[in-house]
Amino acid sequence: MARHIVCLTFDFDTQSGFISRGWHSPTPLSRGEFGVMASARILALLKERGIPSTWFVPGFTIESHGKATEAVLEGGHEIAHHSWAHIPPADQSRDEEAADMGRANDAIEKLSGQRARGYRSPSWDLSENTTELLIAEGMDYDSSLMGADYLPYFARIGDQVKLGAPIKYGKESELLEMPISWSLDDYPHFEYIRTPDVTLPGLNSARAVMESWWDEFAYMQKSVAWGCLAYTMHPYVIGRGYRMAALEDLLDKMAEAGAVFMKMEDAAAEARTRL
Repeated sequence: MARHIVCLTFDFDTQSGFISRGWHSPTPLSRGEFGVMASARILALLKERGIPSTWFVPGFTIESHGKATEAVLEGGHEIAHHSWAHIPPADQSRDEEAADMGRANDAIEKLSGQRARGYRSPSWDLSENTTELLIAEGMDYDSSLMGADYLPYFARIGDQVKLGAPIKYGKESELLEMPISWSLDDYPHFEYIRTPDVTLPGLNSARAVMESWWDEFAYMQKSVAWGCLAYTMHPYVIGRGYRMAALEDLLDKMAEAGAVFMKMEDAAAEARTRL
């Protein structure tokens, strides 16, 4: 029997991503703050449609915006791990990464009564230590890698890469990978960033982006009997009114086509029965 799962995931960064990049002035911080307000309208939409979702929440957000994160939990959504300070693990030492990971999980446990089952790295940039640290933390899944699209797989440990030599793959771990893609992330499509070093143009048509997101779902339905597709959104990005309107239409279209909306922890559990 065909079954096509959609995981709506929200990276609830608020100001943490701007702070970790050294953007401390009022205007960039206010962009993150917009996500606190926008989270309420997203939760209202999900409640109206009866859609469960997963929120990857930095410890910073939990401790800075308690009421907003409590509302996510009260809405029945999964609270998953997204670091404490939104620093990419690839920029941390093993000890720094482990300390940050534990601190964030402590904040999640204080909020929800349990430690996180899933993880997503800031900026989708794992270190060579991340998988082992996640397993030590008792994580069931990660959602930071791009080695597949519709079929979850087990993350490897110990890949060896050297310029001028063929890659040597390491061994599979017990950590399940729930794959993602920048093309299914709202940030690069919509956000405008200009610094002395980089310009991210963003500001694409919301309707055009949702059409491409629909095409990805339709292709999954056509190409696999069972599949799971993850969409990544940020409240301060997708929460703009005209983007919300386009998202609402996309969700309705997916529901009519038979999409099964699930928390990522539940989709991961189902995926394990198929691997």
